[in-house]
Amino acid sequence: MSYRPKASEFPWRCPGTLGRRAFLHAGAGIGGLALGNLLRAKAIASHADASPRSDKSMIVLWLWGGPSHLETFDLKPDAPSEYRGEFRPIQTNVPGIEISEHLPRIAAMADKFSLLRSLSHDSPGHVNSTHTLVTGYPGDLIETPPYQPKHPNAWAVISKFLGERKLGLPTHVANHVRYDGSAYLGGGFEPFLVQGDPNNPKFQVPNLDVNSISRERFSNRMNLLAGFDHLQREIDTTGLMSVMDKFDHKAAGMLTGGAAKKAFDLNSETPETRDRYGRHTIGQHCLLARRLVEAGVRLVTIDFPHVPGQKASSWDDHASVWNIFEEMKVRLPVLDQVVSTLIQDLHERGLSNDVLLLVMGEMSHTPRLSSFQGQPGRDHWGRAMSVFLSGGGLRMGQVVGSTNPKGEEPQTRPLAPNDFLATIYKALGVPLEAQVNDLRGRPTPIVPNGRPIDELF
Repeated sequence: MSYRPKASEFPWRCPGTLGRRAFLHAGAGIGGLALGNLLRAKAIASHADASPRSDKSMIVLWLWGGPSHLETFDLKPDAPSEYRGEFRPIQTNVPGIEISEHLPRIAAMADKFSLLRSLSHDSPGHVNSTHTLVTGYPGDLIETPPYQPKHPNAWAVISKFLGERKLGLPTHVANHVRYDGSAYLGGGFEPFLVQGDPNNPKFQVPNLDVNSISRERFSNRMNLLAGFDHLQREIDTTGLMSVMDKFDHKAAGMLTGGAAKKAFDLNSETPETRDRYGRHTIGQHCLLARRLVEAGVRLVTIDFPHVPGQKASSWDDHASVWNIFEEMKVRLPVLDQVVSTLIQDLHERGLSNDVLLLVMGEMSHTPRLSSFQGQPGRDHWGRAMSVFLSGGGLRMGQVVGSTNPKGEEPQTRPLAPNDFLATIYKALGVPLEAQVNDLRGRPTPIVPNGRPIDELF
């Protein structure tokens, strides 16, 4: 039986917010490369990646802070008032499936999504919950900087084993990734970071064109520099140079090919389409995600912590920081709009079987409400959480698993994070039996003891 830490072991209170300094992620995206580094890039055919095992893509809408399942996808209207809260469930277009009254657009398309209601883990904090959920290995009980995973997260695993879908486009694009890291997989799997606001009329993605230097001169300089690099490359014993070659070659392909610049151009969308997604930051990020997977990007992760202008800065709805119901009433309609529009758009464009959409956070929040100076909220809870899936060739229109009458823990079909990871790996084509050597040279499974969720296949 797995160890479940007691609340008394964690006397501190999470403030439920993320400071500006912590938010400035120091990821090494392609967009940060200077021209001098880009000139090092060259095409080395013998080092090209093998053909991908799958042509599928994935979009992840990450609800940072942990959305409460009792306000979103697993309401308990018959539970005592201190559990059920203010919201009521509504019927979806699939008999027997109900979700929050504040998600009516999503409810109208339950035949196009499935819910996991019995996912459970024992990690109590944001960092260790994220680690547990996206690596398949429990995160450290005590969270300490630099908050990087000790095992490769799913985004790095997908990037390594499936690689880019289309030359000239990045494998992984993100606006921000929480606690990102490829651990012992090595370098070169970082996302291409797009941290601007796509809703801004002046929005543009930097470093997607050669600009001041012609493509011919750019190519000539790369070839010339290759000769000077030869000696340094021969004496390099760390393997860093080969990683930089691979990474910079992809950057050079983006600069000279034009496919990336076209994919990022939201101005080519009709005003009506942009309005459907919503003229706000998260809506335009979701539209951009659809454009990217349609163009050939393998993985797009979208960090959705809050709606700009809210008191809330995350889905971490402690009573000590804000009223969970007031903030949910602002947040959920935006979630409803972007998710329903994205699903419909993928279906209309014939992409639903080739693109898997996940809507999730790292944890849920306590079924029993807490109160602070009369303000309601919920605290950290991983023992029961919901995950929303759509498309990807999986079976839709169903709920897998259930929680007990108060929503405290799984009642039927308990699922571990490893089962969830095995499911998305199988759906995308990542070999479940794959192992990689850790920092000590020991073969380590990419997902230990996980079994794909049969009901989804």
